[in-house]
Parts: sequence; structure tokens; C-alpha cells
Amino acid sequence: MTAQSPGTTIVERLARFGRALRAGGLEVGPGRIQDALLALTAVDVSSPEETYWALRCTLVSKHSDLEIFDRTFSGVGDLRGFGDESAASRSSLGFDRQATFADQALGSAIEPGARAGAEDPGEEPEGGEAGMRWSAVERLRELDFARYSATELTEAARLVERIARAAPRRCSRRLRTATDGPVFDKRKTLRGAMRTDGYPIARSWRRSRLVPRKLVFLVDVSGSMQPYARAMIMFMQAAVRAGRRVEAFTFGTRLTRVTRELEGRNPDRALSAASRVVRDWAGGTRIGANLRALNDEWGRRGLTRGAVVVIVSDGWERGEIEEMVFEMQRLRRMTHTLVWVNPLSGEPGYEPLAQGMAAALPYIDRFLPGHNLNSLVTLAEVLESLPTRGRHGARPALTR
Repeated sequence: MTAQSPGTTIVERLARFGRALRAGGLEVGPGRIQDALLALTAVDVSSPEETYWALRCTLVSKHSDLEIFDRTFSGVGDLRGFGDESAASRSSLGFDRQATFADQALGSAIEPGARAGAEDPGEEPEGGEAGMRWSAVERLRELDFARYSATELTEAARLVERIARAAPRRCSRRLRTATDGPVFDKRKTLRGAMRTDGYPIARSWRRSRLVPRKLVFLVDVSGSMQPYARAMIMFMQAAVRAGRRVEAFTFGTRLTRVTRELEGRNPDRALSAASRVVRDWAGGTRIGANLRALNDEWGRRGLTRGAVVVIVSDGWERGEIEEMVFEMQRLRRMTHTLVWVNPLSGEPGYEPLAQGMAAALPYIDRFLPGHNLNSLVTLAEVLESLPTRGRHGARPALTR
């Protein structure tokens, strides 16, 4: 008889706890159970207090349900026995205590192989194909893009596609029906009152729906960025395919819109089509002039208004610094958030000494590295965590 794994024990206890909550009247479905399981991997399950708050935040949605939850949590004594096998259970579930978007996105690429190896009791945990695939993924996560071979770049493309699905969101002006919310739905409440002789017993509410926010990528394809540009364009292509409101540009000596070329379902054909329209690959860098072209031609069309703009560049400017500063001011006043990704910032001891980079820093909301897959994961996490209302940061005064 095969011994039961600690991870299976946690799942069974959590499922039993969910059934007890449903019996008490709470609406606890499979989705919330899955959220609770993920929450348990992010806390110290040996602590009853952390376990309580992790489950309460994921399983309770109404203030009126707190009493039922507290009573059920106190009554199910074995629920607080997670700590005895916490480390082993997190390992068996495929998560770490510090699990992040990176672990889930990149780990999903090797999950089939890892599961196949786990089902064979005679196979060594670190050996076989699954172990080699895990080692390869770990190496790709930390390896600098400048050191990627053609084969490694192809392997990384599958991981980048998963990471690039992250996108910023905003609150729409259109409202949706909700169990609670800031707007009282009079029409639906009165319609429901017809079932209770005109008495509005059940009240209805409405709240804003979350929709994708405009996302604009600008990738530097100059000579100094050549080792990193191919990986960043691959990320940009995956984002264009995954998002509905994503625009893509490249710039070196001139600005080139490549959104239409990157929209194809076949990544290889899309990248090939984009390479044919980019005429300034591995050339010089004129950041200020390209930002002026973006503001004049596309900003007037409303492309950057309220958008999240991601600039990928090392900040080497060969044009006039005054022009770059002025155009950065214009761009930041139009955007919701301005993110700058610099592959060189991932190097130990990096300082933004380049004249263009130093001039752009005061107008940047988030400054991130972009030299490996882990840095792209950080970018994806930042995009997902941006506020859905208002602007990220104060708008500077426009001065020449």
C-alpha cells in the first residue's frame, strides 16, 4: 500500500474544511479552494494565525460570513496540523514558500515531465529527463540574454510566452452586477421586489468591471542593445498575441510600428515579418527624436493617453539631451505609468551614468532590469500590480 503524500493530505484537509463551510452556508467553490491552497503556500502553515488569515482572505467574501468561518475554523481541529509536514507538502505540491509569479509561470513548462517522474517509484528524483529539463529551465532563468545560443533562445520562447500574458488593467466606466459594490442598482432591486409584493428585501449592487489597459512597448534595436533586443522583441511579440490592447514599436535611428507584423499566430513568421520592416537594426540611437515621433504622430491619436508605456533601452543617447528630456516630460504627462527596462541594470554595481539614462530617470515611474528571464517575470509582476484607478505618480510640469 502506497503511503499518502503530505501534499495530498493538505488538499484533503482543505477540501474537508470547504465542505464544512458549505454546510454552514458559505459559497465556497473549487476556485476559492484553489486560491486558498495557493495562499497556504505563501505563509508559514505551522502558524495557526497565518493559516487563519490565509484561509479567511481567500474563502470569505462577506462580512456576515465571518462568524460562520470562525466557528468552523475552531471546530475543525486537524486543519491546524499543517505545520508538521509543511516543507514536504510545499515541495510535493510544486510550490515554494516564497513562490512567485516566476515559479508558477516557468515551472508550468516542466510540470508534465516532473509529474511523470514522480509517478514512477523506481526513478531517482534528480535523474532522468524531468531532472534535466528542470536544470535547463533553472539555467535559462538566470542566464544573461547576451549569452543565449539560438537553441536556448528557442527554448526560452515557450517560457516567455507564458510570462507575457500578464497585463495591466483599469476600471471601466461600464458597470456590472455584483453581490456588493459602491453603486446601488435601483432598477434590478425594484424588479426583484415584484416577487415579494413590492418590498425590496433583496438589494442589488453594481461595480466597475476591470478591462485591459492600453500597453505600449518601445524596444531599442540599436547596436548596443543587439544582444538583448532579440529576446525583448520575442517578449513583445508574445504580449501582442496575448493582449487585446497592446502596441509594439522598435526604435534606433527611427521609430517603427510593428504591431501588425507581430499579431500573427505563428511566432516565427511574425518575427520574420517584423524583421523585414525594421530598417535600423543594430544602428545608432536617437531616443529623443523617436520619442518626439511617438508623441507627435501617435500621441495625438490618443495611443499613449492613459496607457502603460514600457521602454526597453540601455539609455545611450546620441542626439540632443534637451530634446530627450522635453519629450520624456510630454510622454509622462500622457501616460498612466512609464516603465523603463534597462538590461545593463542587472549587472552588479551598475549605476545610470549614461547621459541619456540619467536624464530620463526623473520621469520614470518604475526602473527595472531586463537581462534574463527572471527580470521579465519581475516586469510581468509589475504590470499586473499597477493600480486600476488614477495615475501612478504625480505629473511633472512641462518645461523646455
